[in-house]
Formats: sequence, structure tokens, C-alpha cells
Amino acid sequence: MRLLWDLDGTIFDTYPAILASFAAVHEAAHGTPVDRDEALRWLKKNSKLAFAHFGISDDFRAMFAELDHKQAESACFPFEGIDRVLAAAEVNVIVTHRTKESTKNLLTKFGLLEYFTEIISPEEDGFPRKPDAAAYKYLHEKYGLDWAIGDRSLDLIPAREAGMKTAAFQNEDIEADVHLNVYDDSFFQKITK
Repeated sequence: MRLLWDLDGTIFDTYPAILASFAAVHEAAHGTPVDRDEALRWLKKNSKLAFAHFGISDDFRAMFAELDHKQAESACFPFEGIDRVLAAAEVNVIVTHRTKESTKNLLTKFGLLEYFTEIISPEEDGFPRKPDAAAYKYLHEKYGLDWAIGDRSLDLIPAREAGMKTAAFQNEDIEADVHLNVYDDSFFQKITK
């Protein structure tokens, strides 16, 4: 298996940290608490849409990123079984909107960095942000990837464009070749078909 991964919500359960960061930004922008269920639905689409939906100025994007990175480094954990999947793969690469430093810190903290051949943070590496397919095409051509695994449409749209199969993690509402909820034997059964 040669796998391309998203990080947040796919390798790490970062939605509690993302939601807490977004709630703080909403409070700073509007002076009121946010409806957390509605915010989570929008954040699972993408944060840019969530900002627009809740009428939060892009001036708060830096605050959101800073809070999110701090919270994620202390309050998120890898999904159960992810280490087994990573160890079984021939190649693992990541494309994430998170900074490389933050990504490496998280992976190192949980002993997962060694499993990754390459990490792409589009803005740092000169690629457009997802769902643009440039970073995916670069990695697919370099490593001959089989599958892309992500929790949002913007993780899987570029994979299809680059010619990879797609696996949606914990999100039945997005188009994918397979849908996964856990990293157990069913993962291997679905991915190796």
C-alpha cells in the first residue's frame, strides 16, 4: 500500500481542538458563543466556509491557526489503530494545511514521524492549498501512490484528479471509493480489494 494522508481528522482526532479554537475566534469576533454542533458541520467542510457562514472576518484567520496549533499539540491524539496501518504501508505521505513544524511536532510526540516519507504543507512548499491537485500529482508521480485517505471532500477531490483511489474517514457524506470509520482489520479488507 502506498498511501497519501490528510492529518487533521484523519490521523489525529483534532476536531475537539479545532472546534475549541473556532469557538474562541467566534467569541472574539462577535462577543457571543457559537453553536458548536453547527460549527462542527461547517468545519468538516472547511474552515474558510465556516468563517464565511458565521460572518467572521479573514482578519481572524491567523488567530485561529495559532490557537488551533497550540491546542492540537496538547489536546489531540492519534486515532486508535493508525500506527498499525502506517507500519503496514510501503509508503506514507501527508498533504496538510497545518505547518510542517506543527505536523512534525504532533507526529513526533506520538512516535509516528518515522512512518512518513514526505510531508507537504502547500503554503510552505510552493503548492496551492487543497482542493488544488498540484501537491497530490507531485506526490503520486514521485511515489506511485494507490490511495488517498481524508475526512473532507477537499482531501479527496485532488486525489481523484491525480488518479488515486479515495477513502473517506468518519464522513459518510462525501464521495469516496470506500468509507471507513476505524483503523482495524476492516480497513485492510477495504483498501486491499
